[in-house]
Amino acid sequence: MSILIIVNNVKEWQFHIPGVQVVDAWSYLTRPEYGAMRAVKVFNLCRSYRYQTAGYYVTLLAAARGHKPLPSITTIQDMKSQTMVRFVSDDLDDLIQHALAPIQSEEFTLSVYFGHNLAKRYDRLSLQLFNLFQAPLLRAQFERAAERWQLRNISPIPVGDIPEPHHAFVIQEATGYFAGKRANVRKRVPTKYDLAILHNPQDELAPSDEKALERFIKAAEAMGLGTELVTRDDYARIAEFDALFIRETTQVNHHTYRFARRATTEGLVVIDDPESILKCANKVYMAELMARHKVPMPRTLIVHEDNIDEIGPALGFPVVLKQPDSAFSQGVVQVKDEAELHARVDEFLEKSELVIAQEFLPTTFDWRIGICDGQPLYACKYHMASGHWQIVKNDVVGPKKYGKAETIPVEIAPRHVVRAALKAANLIGNGLYGVDIKQTNGHCYVIEINDNPNIDAGVEDKILKGELYRRIMDMFLRRLERKRAGIDED
Repeated sequence: MSILIIVNNVKEWQFHIPGVQVVDAWSYLTRPEYGAMRAVKVFNLCRSYRYQTAGYYVTLLAAARGHKPLPSITTIQDMKSQTMVRFVSDDLDDLIQHALAPIQSEEFTLSVYFGHNLAKRYDRLSLQLFNLFQAPLLRAQFERAAERWQLRNISPIPVGDIPEPHHAFVIQEATGYFAGKRANVRKRVPTKYDLAILHNPQDELAPSDEKALERFIKAAEAMGLGTELVTRDDYARIAEFDALFIRETTQVNHHTYRFARRATTEGLVVIDDPESILKCANKVYMAELMARHKVPMPRTLIVHEDNIDEIGPALGFPVVLKQPDSAFSQGVVQVKDEAELHARVDEFLEKSELVIAQEFLPTTFDWRIGICDGQPLYACKYHMASGHWQIVKNDVVGPKKYGKAETIPVEIAPRHVVRAALKAANLIGNGLYGVDIKQTNGHCYVIEINDNPNIDAGVEDKILKGELYRRIMDMFLRRLERKRAGIDED
């Protein structure tokens, strides 16, 4: 991609960086050759991004031309929003307090150059601010009140305001940023599209193990998809890619959801898409949705402080209580009697005003039907952990205990189980889902829909092997081709 640095006056740009072209804002806005350029990254370093100024129009027209502007219009609006600034201050509170603790004054200004500061001790904070406000040159102003630091304002740094002693550092960071982390990644063949796979190497419950990630990469690159594993620290780089595949445990108040939102805004093909994360993350929503569309599920009660006494008569004992955002059997408890019920419900209601109570259906295993783009992909039996009623036993010292997993061809899985899984998944979207189902007395009951289902080497891929990864990557490729052709997804 070509790289353009846009400034109000080229005389303000005192830095020599190879491989980039410096253009004044008026030329970029008015000269036809810039409007005709394709595959361009635009770094907008204008003095101001105020509404209807030249800096504002540079980003606006860059987006309209199909160029990739930094900052985006969304970032420009976010920098003006005190609500967004307060949200970021709260979100990064622990990091802010730790980084600024040694400072004795009541005010502090942090200069962020392409995600970095001259002082290494501020590097982590600088990177996170850059991730959330993706502008090349940022000035973050902090104030201390009641012994705690808070972010008060964030704004661009005009090129002319960069102190001369900082120039060498700015050149170093800008040169490294423009080269990109991916510059040293050897690609076996030229790629038509680039795919980012978001993962967390420290995630104990990661939805794909290292070997499965390697198989995803192999399948993608065989199709001409340039693929890179990224982490939460790569948030600012998402616009470099054409597609995002989230292989990290998703939550709503979490960087995984922010990645999905930003990637969608940037026009990437995204799995898991933010809407699927929102829908699948909350079991209250799920219960209401399943009931409305008459999807079979265990008898369920949405519990609040006024109907606790209805749980026992409606569902019997033992009964299962679930936090709305629980995952991997965490935040899910079995209650054996009325005495234990009230204590547990009160505990759950302290975290959420609504919780789920569900009848207990004892089975030796749960079905997991993998759905990809509206088609069944795999069928697994997840057996309960030894001596436990769930597939994962969390209340043990040391490593968690899992029941065995047994994968069978989808074609020989019970047809009514697969049909129920398809019906449930289609209510969420057309991405990649794992539908958990209990089968008892000839009937099946949907327990939940996972937007980020496990795909581990030797488990979910036991039947299809490499074909499983190929089918998922083929979904990305087809959607990218449709997007390039201007065909909307149904």
